[in-house]
Amino acid sequence: MRKADLVANIADKTGIAKVDVLVSLESFFKEVKGSLAEGENVYIRGFGSFIVKKRAKKIGRHIQENKAIEIPEHFIPAFKPAKIFVEQVKDKVANLPDDESDLD
Repeated sequence: MRKADLVANIADKTGIAKVDVLVSLESFFKEVKGSLAEGENVYIRGFGSFIVKKRAKKIGRHIQENKAIEIPEHFIPAFKPAKIFVEQVKDKVANLPDDESDLD
């Protein structure tokens, strides 16, 4: 599902204009990105948490030059689903026919 599909589904189910749904969704994304950029996690009960994860420094390899390089410590955004969300997905996907449960 793409963002356009999501907007269309929400608009159909709520009766709100697609433009208004898109503006709301974009505002949500902007707020989440802004909070994470400031190092503040976002918690949505029953859905999950958008968190900032710390990656430790490590040694990598530049393949073409065959040299070891140091990758510094850095932070990345991540999503951790709520337990109830995980259970709902497990239950639904487990009950799908074999050809529909392929999530590739």
